[in-house]
Amino acid sequence: MLNAVLAALGQMFSPPFRMVLLKSAGLAIAFLALAVTVLFRLLEWLSGAGMEWLEGAIGPAAHGPLVVLGWIVAIALGFGLLTGAVLLMPAVTALVASLFADEIAELVERSHYPSDPPGVAAPLWVAAVEGAKAALLAIVVYLCALPFFLWAGAGAVVFFIATAWLLGREYFELAAMRFHPVAEAKALRRRHHATILIAGLFIAGFVAIPILNLATPLFGVALMVHLHKRLTGRAQRTIELQPRL
Repeated sequence: MLNAVLAALGQMFSPPFRMVLLKSAGLAIAFLALAVTVLFRLLEWLSGAGMEWLEGAIGPAAHGPLVVLGWIVAIALGFGLLTGAVLLMPAVTALVASLFADEIAELVERSHYPSDPPGVAAPLWVAAVEGAKAALLAIVVYLCALPFFLWAGAGAVVFFIATAWLLGREYFELAAMRFHPVAEAKALRRRHHATILIAGLFIAGFVAIPILNLATPLFGVALMVHLHKRLTGRAQRTIELQPRL
């Protein structure tokens, strides 16, 4: 596992990876800016027109509580944008990874496994759909984990483990789909779920680093290409070593 992590880190900023890094980082910033803008508009509506609408719907008696709620929402506006950007970053990088996974995986395979049969790029729409599903699942899981932030430290631990689980499964499936149908890639991921979760912890640690986390798709896909090679290679060696009847 550590060798796979070091190999992925070692190739991340190599010349062939730089153009992919620029494209994926630029797209991640664009997606994140769009998501934060939508979140800002929602919070702005809640602190303004939304309060007026609620007061009209509930009645004048709700004016006092709604004023207090308005102050809370206004304070949350600034804090919420920062928190929202942090929470959305893993989902955004998962979506971006689905668009550049084959380009990244091809560079890794060509550099580290030149004698192996190359993988076949999954159709772009299949990768995009899988990435969108992973991003939506990430948002749902993070919303479920959000209440744990009320307990000191518990929220950060839950968020970190959830990120490791989500990104581990997403990046591994993207790497595996170059060699297996979607259903088979998912079955392979379930079969090695513990190992993939451990690899996901490294990706979760990477995505937690500001600025550097824009390169998460490169690190995540590269790491999972190495891991997929090791897992499937080990299975193939086991089959070859079995006694013939």
